[in-house]
Amino acid sequence: MKHIKAMGIKFVATLVVLFVILGLIFGMSFTNFVFISLVLSVASYLVGDIGILPRTNNTVATIADFGLSLLFIWFLSAALTRENATALFLISLVSASAISLFEMAFHKYVSSYTFDRQSEEFLPKHRNFHHYQTEASKEITPEIEKNRDNK
Repeated sequence: MKHIKAMGIKFVATLVVLFVILGLIFGMSFTNFVFISLVLSVASYLVGDIGILPRTNNTVATIADFGLSLLFIWFLSAALTRENATALFLISLVSASAISLFEMAFHKYVSSYTFDRQSEEFLPKHRNFHHYQTEASKEITPEIEKNRDNK
């Protein structure tokens, strides 16, 4: 139930952002930006919020969501409309940037209210890799003259 609520919040926020940018500014039809919002919300939630966010941090997940949003909005708007490719890319870039601003706050909500930290057995238990560190000495190269004299 927590995931359905989170996905609903994401869909409504994405719909509002795309309504303002694609609908009001760009003049895209209602069915087109609702379809883009639905596809983007589901894909972004599955990839960014469930796949990437638990394994990394908010910044990485937001960058991934930005890239995913940019590609989805650009390709779907190009498929649904017959507009100039440069204008579509610019509108997609603005839309993806606005969605990414929302995603920063949404990731904090998802991390704290949606995920049950005890049931995430698939995640690594320790995220610090200090046991993979190696030792280094002060010497970068061996002193060949001292080694010859000691023989």
